[in-house]
Formats: sequence, structure tokens, C-alpha cells
Amino acid sequence: MLAVLAAAVGWGAVSLMQGQSGRILPVPWLAASTMWILAVALGIWTFLARPRLKRRPGAKALPPIVAARTAALAMAGSRTGALVAGFYSGVGLAALPARFTMAGQDTLWAAAGTAVGSLLLVAVALWLEHICRLPLDHDDANGAQIGSAP
Repeated sequence: MLAVLAAAVGWGAVSLMQGQSGRILPVPWLAASTMWILAVALGIWTFLARPRLKRRPGAKALPPIVAARTAALAMAGSRTGALVAGFYSGVGLAALPARFTMAGQDTLWAAAGTAVGSLLLVAVALWLEHICRLPLDHDDANGAQIGSAP
């Protein structure tokens, strides 16, 4: 839902700028590289934290505050990635009619690169969110049921 709303805003921004100035909204390549770097960084953190969050044998468990911050990071990454992917998808769709001009082509490719990087960020963040889920029906270390009433 966030991505659809952001796509409408992106499409509207391009349409408004084209209507007011006759120019297409420029998209910097820095936006695409930033989203790709964020996706890779979150992927590295996910690979490093996964054995610790899953409490695999030989892996030291994460402190509770770090685990909570990791879950918050995953949630923020998925929401932010969806917003950015939606916005730049809308920009790319609005730039399609101008794809035969140099500025339109640059905008289209930069918007596509940003949207794909953002979708990668969403995928990695959702995977990390899945890893951060607490088990509800398994026994804890003391033999008590987790998630059951006392």
C-alpha cells in the first residue's frame, strides 16, 4: 500500500514539473547507489546476525537490546524501501513518454536503478524481519512454554 501511494506521488511530481516548466524531473544516480549500498549493508548484517538470532550452536546470542534494534532496523528498512521503490517507480512510469530524449532516458534508467535497489532492500529487510520473529510454541531453556499463559 505504501508503494502504491508513493508511486502516485512520484508520478504526480513528474507530471507537475513537466506541466509547470516543460522539463522532466531529474533523478540523480546517487539515489540508486544509496539504495544498493543500503541493501548490501543490511544483507551483510543479516548474514552476520542470523546465526546469533537463531541461537545456533557455537554462536553467541545477541544482547536483547541489539536484537530489538535489529528488528526495528528491519522494519524501518522494509517500509522505507517500499516508499522509495514506489516513488521512483512512479517517476519512471511518468518518464516513459520522454524516453527518447537524453534527459528522459537518464531519468528513466536512474529511477529504474533506484526502484530495483529499493526492492532489494525490501526483500532483505523482510527476510531479517522473519529471522527476528520469536517462537511462540516451542519450549524455552527452562522447559516452560513460551507464549502460554502462566
